[in-house]
Formats: sequence, structure tokens, C-alpha cells
Amino acid sequence: MDFNSNRTKEELYSQSISAGKRKYFFDVKETRGGDKFIVIAESRKLFDNNTGNFYFEKNKMFLYKEDFEKFQKGLSNAISFIETGIIPEDDAAANEGETAVPTSDDIEDIFNI
Repeated sequence: MDFNSNRTKEELYSQSISAGKRKYFFDVKETRGGDKFIVIAESRKLFDNNTGNFYFEKNKMFLYKEDFEKFQKGLSNAISFIETGIIPEDDAAANEGETAVPTSDDIEDIFNI
């Protein structure tokens, strides 16, 4: 049986990871033009005090092939900093003169908002 036979044409692969009240999804999709990209989603179970019901809040991020290397490097640097407390040398040199905390303009540039 073909792996993709039960999936929509655009979704090629999906993996979910449970982490407490959160669940992370990594979906590989394909555009009509044949370009592959990753959708990273976070789903959190929350409680609405007004209604007394639980609901899920979902956030998505789209990661395109041309950005994979930069994203992987940035994630690796952030994890390394958390584990060691040391700013990676290549990150320190690249960010010389920049603020340590990104502004909303920086975030918009990063995610092409």
C-alpha cells in the first residue's frame, strides 16, 4: 500500500509529540508547484473560566526549504545557550551590535509577516 494513499495530496508526512498539556505537530506538505515545506504547530489545552469548558489554542509556523539551514542553526544555537549558558561564537559574531532581544520588527522580518 502506498504511504500517501490515505492523505491529501499536499500532506506528505506528519508526526506529533505530546509534551504535558501541549502537543507539537510536524507536518511536511507540498505546494501545487511541488515545493515541500514544514508546518510546525503547537496545540495547548486551556480552560475557559467563563464557560467552564476546555478548548485548544493552536499556533502554526511555516518553514520553507530555503530557510531550513538558517532555522536549524538558530535552533541549535538557542539549545546550546540553554544547555551551556555560553553564546555560540558564530552567533555572537553575527549579532555584534544588535540587541539581544528581538523587536517586533525583527520578528516580522524573520517570519516575513
